[in-house]
Amino acid sequence: MSKSKINFVLLIVLILAGTVRSFGQTIPPAGSEDKLIAVLKSVDASRKEKADACRHLSIIGTKDAVPTLAALLTDEKLSHMARYAMEPIPEATVDDAFRDALGKLKGRPLAGVIGSIGVRGDTKAVKPLSKMLQNSDAQVAQAAARALGKIGNPAAAEALQGALEKAPAANKLDMCEGLFRCAEALAAKGRRDKAIGIYDQLRSLKGPHQVRAGGLRGAILTRKKKDGLELLKQQLRNKDYIMFSAAVQAAQEIKGAEVTGALTAELNKLPTDNQILVIQTLSNRGDASATGTLYELAKSAEKPVRLAAIRALPGIGHSSTVPVLVGLLGDTDGQISQTAQESFAALPGRQADAAVMAMFKSSNTDKRLIALELMGRRRMTKSIGEILKAAAGPDGEIRPAAIRKVGELGGPAELPALLKLLMDLKESKDLVAVERALSDVCAKADDPQSCTDKLISTSAKAGPAQKSSLLRVLSGVGGPNALKAVRAAVDDSNAQVHATAIRALGSWKTADAAPDLLALARTARNPNDKTLCLRGYLGLASRTDIPGGERLSMCREAAGLVQRDAEKKLLLGALGGINSPASLTLIMPYLDEPATRAEAGTATVAIAERLLKGRDASKIAAKLIEPLEKTAQVTTNAALAQRAKGLLRQAQNKAKSR
Repeated sequence: MSKSKINFVLLIVLILAGTVRSFGQTIPPAGSEDKLIAVLKSVDASRKEKADACRHLSIIGTKDAVPTLAALLTDEKLSHMARYAMEPIPEATVDDAFRDALGKLKGRPLAGVIGSIGVRGDTKAVKPLSKMLQNSDAQVAQAAARALGKIGNPAAAEALQGALEKAPAANKLDMCEGLFRCAEALAAKGRRDKAIGIYDQLRSLKGPHQVRAGGLRGAILTRKKKDGLELLKQQLRNKDYIMFSAAVQAAQEIKGAEVTGALTAELNKLPTDNQILVIQTLSNRGDASATGTLYELAKSAEKPVRLAAIRALPGIGHSSTVPVLVGLLGDTDGQISQTAQESFAALPGRQADAAVMAMFKSSNTDKRLIALELMGRRRMTKSIGEILKAAAGPDGEIRPAAIRKVGELGGPAELPALLKLLMDLKESKDLVAVERALSDVCAKADDPQSCTDKLISTSAKAGPAQKSSLLRVLSGVGGPNALKAVRAAVDDSNAQVHATAIRALGSWKTADAAPDLLALARTARNPNDKTLCLRGYLGLASRTDIPGGERLSMCREAAGLVQRDAEKKLLLGALGGINSPASLTLIMPYLDEPATRAEAGTATVAIAERLLKGRDASKIAAKLIEPLEKTAQVTTNAALAQRAKGLLRQAQNKAKSR
């Protein structure tokens, strides 16, 4: 996560933390403090009433409420709420009360009061809190360490530093947390030397790696730039990867070419993993002075380092990286070349675009193909004119790639040029590319059907291969005019055009094709044509966006046409999605056929389950009995038979209850 994102998230957390007290609370009326204090003093008030009074006093409480609230600090059940009410009251008497309670409490209530002292930053409490760092109760000692960290003055820091070495292991992390807070506060107040001393102590510990790493980071960043840079250089040679990575992280937060120089100077001396981390940091720093070093690594280092260096170059974001990456685009290692393409695609600026165009205008086919790929990745829409020239050019390898790129980058404005290409080109791979590009640009139109007239008018003049391509594009665009044109093409005398039209009609996406598909399924002489149309028709009958009654009528029409087992199963699939007893009537004959028995039984059970859960279950239950009885008898699927029998009992019971 980037530093800016971290800061943003932290800001949100702080905002939420600041609002938690008032969220969901009712603001008590002015002048009600005395009544709330009386509730706290009352022996008859419930614990909830006293807790609510504390919540209200956290909003309107004054010094008058402090004695009563302080008296509750020894009450284990209300101590927390009393502290909650006292913490926001801007009176010194609150601090006095909290300090006074330190000698009277123990365990969790004492730890809670210590936490409140930390929240209020009471510097007068440093001495008693320092003594509690040695408390035998770990929760008390840990709370004292955190509170001293929040207070964050030199005395608090000295107390923590002195206690850290002899502290039990269980308490050391909390003491380190307190010291980190102290160091941050002292550095912010200009007490840099004191903060550095704390960080140096923390980075020298034998304890948890996160403490040592945090201490090193703070030690580098808090020192003056020259001293911090020396410490950074020293730690870049550290064989402890944790400390090394902490130093590199710190380097990412320091501006200046000197830091970049320190990082690049050590690169070739580092192990592979360390090199990769430094390379990523150089990318994040965005310092152009690192380009030369990264280029050398990209050319000749171990492959993992080469790849990391190539990926880092776009982060530099400088024009000097353009020729570097261009030189790597044709690398014999495919992974290197592909990574270079990805990095080049991410480079900002016109110079990178100009380099791509120069590659595209070269005579080298491989370079031109790479350039086309980069044009797409970089969304170079201004290059469409040049790409169209190549799409009509003599290079048979460049031509289809250029056509596809027009579809990718272009829009409806390129439709006329693509239609001309379709009419002019003959090779099948070119026609396939044009067809794909036409589909792409039509799909980008605000109203794709606005392209239909141009497609249809071109189709009237096209040869069989071109016309077939246009029919497939029209099928994807859809709409009444496109449907009419495709239906007319079914009667074309050319076998290729006829077959394409049948397939386009069979894959139509909207229900308006259903009448044509049904008519052709009835009249087609070619068995394959009939099958394609019938499958397309049943596919539409399965669509849940079409009303159930309309789909049921379609299934009735198709029932007299299905002959092959595959067609019957399509019909059963469509019927299985229609919640009607009439569907079961159409399904029942197929329970007698071994080839369709499984599908028919599954459809019967699915429909019955849904109908028996419906509001009209009692009215139609009697109509479900026969189909369920038959399914239970004939199915060879034991689980399905069990479901059918269970549904049968439900249907019988509901039928009897009417």
